Amino acid sequence: MEIRPDKQKLIELAHYKMPFGKHKNWYLVDLPIPYLTWFKQKGYPKGKLGNYLQTILDIKSNGLEPILRRIRKENPVD
Repeated sequence: MEIRPDKQKLIELAHYKMPFGKHKNWYLVDLPIPYLTWFKQKGYPKGKLGNYLQTILDIKSNGLEPILRRIRKENPVD
């Protein structure tokens, strides 16, 4: 079984910003791991934001955030 990431979703994830709180307007990939872990312990928000926060924690825990930063740089959004 081959896993193929959805390019458009990765681009959206790379550009997605935190909509509220202490880190409002930060790219999710730039959020500190303790902040992401706090959400994991307390419960992620419902919907896309919650899914993206979970995904970002997994990405950062595995040291893969440079990939998202490169995707954001190579795919600017107006």
